[in-house]
Amino acid sequence: MKVGIDMGQVSGGQVAGGAPGNTAMLDLEELLATRLLVQGNSGSGKSYLLRRLLEQSASLVQQAVIDPEGDFVTLADKFGHVVVDASRSEGDIQRIAARVRQHRVSVVLSLEGLDAEAQMRCAAAFLGGLFDADRDYWYPMLVVVDEAQLFAPAAAGEVSDEARKVSLGAMTNLMCRGRKRGLAGIIATQRLAKLAKNVAAEASNFLMGRTFLDIDMARAADLLGMERRQAEMFRDLERGHFVALGPALSRRPVPIRIGTVETAARSGNFKLLPLPEKPTEDARELIFKAGQDEIAARPPVARRVPPPPPPATNDLLAQLVRARPAAAPEPEAESTAETKAERDAALDAILREILEDPEAAFRTVAVLYQDFLVRCRIRRVGGEPLSLPVFRRRLAVARAGVNTQTAVGSDWDRAVAFAADLEEDIQGVYLLLARAAMEGAPCPPDGEIARACGSRSPGRARRLVAYMESRNIVVTRNDPRGLRIIALPDLGWETGPGDPNAFEEPQALGGQDLFALGS
Repeated sequence: MKVGIDMGQVSGGQVAGGAPGNTAMLDLEELLATRLLVQGNSGSGKSYLLRRLLEQSASLVQQAVIDPEGDFVTLADKFGHVVVDASRSEGDIQRIAARVRQHRVSVVLSLEGLDAEAQMRCAAAFLGGLFDADRDYWYPMLVVVDEAQLFAPAAAGEVSDEARKVSLGAMTNLMCRGRKRGLAGIIATQRLAKLAKNVAAEASNFLMGRTFLDIDMARAADLLGMERRQAEMFRDLERGHFVALGPALSRRPVPIRIGTVETAARSGNFKLLPLPEKPTEDARELIFKAGQDEIAARPPVARRVPPPPPPATNDLLAQLVRARPAAAPEPEAESTAETKAERDAALDAILREILEDPEAAFRTVAVLYQDFLVRCRIRRVGGEPLSLPVFRRRLAVARAGVNTQTAVGSDWDRAVAFAADLEEDIQGVYLLLARAAMEGAPCPPDGEIARACGSRSPGRARRLVAYMESRNIVVTRNDPRGLRIIALPDLGWETGPGDPNAFEEPQALGGQDLFALGS
């Protein structure tokens, strides 16, 4: 059986479809299966349209209205809707919704007086109760949500993420899965851009009213299958005029004028009224002096003495410091040559552990320094921790691969002292070359030089050697076989000939101490 609802009349306009003056009929059974979306700026007549739809179908199908402003409670006087006050717990709201479906009572959920987050939670609980009703009570129902952008916002607002997620999930269930449970969602919004896309996309019927923003006009035209040049017509629509499209309305866009309604919103339309004529003194008396009814209704309130201002944070910290008993100083162990040697051995062992990691050569000095400090605390190494410059020098010596026998002696001390005056980037490279020259070893290849400065690029090693040569720190030459020899003029040393391209991964030195003694 096809049941039609009289929504008004087809009006003339720029949209082709329907003869002006004909009745604009809405197929109720098709609406139950395909849902409806209404858009229009404030004052375009959205609530008026919803009221016409509800009044015309009140005797034909069960209805539930989620009313954020309390405008639809007047339906109760004329059509017998039960007004549900939302000042209840969420559990009560959900149980009431279940009983609404069971007994097929039309209701208006009035959310007036609640803040935005409370409205979202109550609406979600009510929709959840309708959605979760037993299968035996899945009767057809129109679920009208006015100002739907409040309950299914496209973006996060001032409400909590939890409230937004719960409300959006309930609206999505209504529009996406409600049809199988007999729930037909009818949502109205001021702007499509404010409404979550997965909620708006489930509607197959559209009633587009007056709107002014270009993006909203273009989107409305796209939904109605109109050309972009026709989008300007949405600016010119009068209050109560809409363009309709959908299987329950029309297969082509049709302009309609909504018919009259039998009930009215409590807010109504505001009309201009003449201001009361009162002398200025009388007006002052009226607003600054309490009336007798106010005095009788309001008990006298004792004036509270304002609390003293809270103390400043610095003052609180100072009080805490004064209140805390001073800790007894720990006895300091006397520093002897033996304890200093033990501490140096512990520091060398920690450095050795760090550099045993193959990737340690390519980490920054700052990262290695933090790792070193943490290991020192774990091992409970006494004394002041090494400063970053001292650690950097020890690290440069360690990367040079100097054993204990080489490190003990004035020759190596000269190399360390000269390297300390160089730039940090080349200290490790200079000590690596100095160690090879002092031991008469072949010149280190480019890959090993790059590793000493924390890089995998042989090109970087060649650039560093060239830079050092430009500063007269080193001198390079090739022997008759084309092998490279690097001389250190300030120390009077030079390396043996070596192939710059023959890089092999460094091998462990069989338990030898790779670190110079002392700092």
